[in-house]
Amino acid sequence: MPQADLAWLLAAFALVALMFPGLALYYGGLLGKNNILNMFMMVLSTLAVTAVLYVVYGYGMVSGNSVAGLGLVGNPFEFLGMTGFEIDDESGGPQSIYWAAFFVLFAAITIAIVASGAAGRMKFGAWIIFSAIWLTVVYFPIAHWVFTHSDEETGYVGGWLRNVVHLHDFAGGTAVHMTAGVGALALALVLGKSKAPQAKPHNLPLAILGAGILWFGWFGFNGGSAAGANFLSQYVVMTTLLAGCAGIIGYLAIERLRDGRASALGLATGAIAGLVGITPSADAVNPLGALAVGAASGAVVCWAITWKKKWGVDDTLDAFAVHGIGGIVGTLCVVLIGAASAPAGVSGLLFGGDWSILWRELIAIVATCLYAFVATYAIAWILNKVMNIRVDEEAEHRGLDLTLHAEAAYAEAD
Repeated sequence: MPQADLAWLLAAFALVALMFPGLALYYGGLLGKNNILNMFMMVLSTLAVTAVLYVVYGYGMVSGNSVAGLGLVGNPFEFLGMTGFEIDDESGGPQSIYWAAFFVLFAAITIAIVASGAAGRMKFGAWIIFSAIWLTVVYFPIAHWVFTHSDEETGYVGGWLRNVVHLHDFAGGTAVHMTAGVGALALALVLGKSKAPQAKPHNLPLAILGAGILWFGWFGFNGGSAAGANFLSQYVVMTTLLAGCAGIIGYLAIERLRDGRASALGLATGAIAGLVGITPSADAVNPLGALAVGAASGAVVCWAITWKKKWGVDDTLDAFAVHGIGGIVGTLCVVLIGAASAPAGVSGLLFGGDWSILWRELIAIVATCLYAFVATYAIAWILNKVMNIRVDEEAEHRGLDLTLHAEAAYAEAD
């Protein structure tokens, strides 16, 4: 791998690693003051769990040759213990040490987002067990569907969505965002609503700082997916910036119309919604299209957040609306406004594109969301029957920082 490419990819890796404390700050600031440390632990522990599983068998399940050539899941024994790598992989291809490490972060941030559906209600030990099972059953197979390419020359078989359906998903609108959003929804349904009075966000500046760190990391998330210091990486960094900015405008516009005012929390949420939307489409839209993706994602997410009140779902931190719905919007934007002049060369329907792009993206959306929801619900339901994954009512009222961890984020917390 050329040294310039490696330097950028290592920098992108570091940027994505910063997304974990960023997400912890964002989620933690939106909770009551007695649950912030528990949320920090839920988010940051996912990196530890994911790294261990990825070394043992996860990399094979994602990037290995498909079992029986079906394109459903990679061979978990192919890179068992992360062995079998070339000492100096000049290609930077699927057997690159760098890509293995990069995809550890992708997997870990996905399960970390799912923590939204369990905020303030789930035992920490149960979360660790759930995370390990969820990664194995849900994320690793879907990541194989979406990210792993086939190689006809070697007979290497990749995921069915990437190679049979020919899904266009630049950096994980399906495998990361839809999977996480739908997973958070399913987990929230199994756990049920909180029995403690709903606490207002205890520290909005902390949450906004976290959102800013997430945006910073997103340049590595999308830019690193370009696989080098090249024109594509420059292009997707630009579209990522534009979509985040337009997401703010789209969200605040709907919030102003709906509530009569624009909020600081809305600004942060809108930025993240725009970033989620551009993840699958960063290489497929032109600059004006990136603005459209961000504005549409921000507006639709703002509207979707109101659903949980009507449904009575306690997805406390809105992962389903922001990541699930935002990911769907971004994927559909490829269908509608993909531009042939963009690096991906995908023409959307509004620019004379082939109608086959519609069914390809729709199949990916339905398959990803349906499998992630059913599998997550089943995992959480079975675990709950086996070990009761929810804390008791007293613990919910006192907060999980003290009852589970015997710590307080602030000296005055009780």
